[in-house]
Amino acid sequence: MTIEHVTRHMRSFAAHVLAAALLVLVATGAHAEQSAASLDREIQDLKKEVLELNRDMFILEEELLFPSNTQVSVFVSMDVGEFFSLDAVQLLIDNKAVANHLYTEREIGALRRGGVQRLYLGNLSTGKHELTAFFTGLGKEQRPYKRGTTLVLEKGLGPKYVELRITDSEAKLQPEFAVREWE
Repeated sequence: MTIEHVTRHMRSFAAHVLAAALLVLVATGAHAEQSAASLDREIQDLKKEVLELNRDMFILEEELLFPSNTQVSVFVSMDVGEFFSLDAVQLLIDNKAVANHLYTEREIGALRRGGVQRLYLGNLSTGKHELTAFFTGLGKEQRPYKRGTTLVLEKGLGPKYVELRITDSEAKLQPEFAVREWE
């Protein structure tokens, strides 16, 4: 049975549990002498349990789809001032496009304030892989600017974390784009 089948069955099961629980509550509410407040409290408790079940299923699904021994996560961070305004990032692994992201003003603001965005989460087999990132935006004087950077990644057992970092180089008066592995 594939992961998709397991996930589909788990979601179907959760939906059936919720439907059965609601039917029991409606039947109980119709035949019993419960107050409306008591019934509302039971419904809220049931909703809370369903939300917790949904969260647990999401975590399980992520663990099934992205086991930690093959997992690769790529993050984008930025410390940019006047030399570059980011519009988009494209990520290639072994010359295959795996992620593209167009940034909104709100996302750019969050990155400038120190935020980090997870651009990609996926699986890689052990061995060497080439990771290439292309950054598109506007440079000085609002001119179009596209640069790339590459890292040869040695994937072993365990998860691997990679950061795509955009910084200003005051010495060169231009942006710098770097890829580094987190330890």
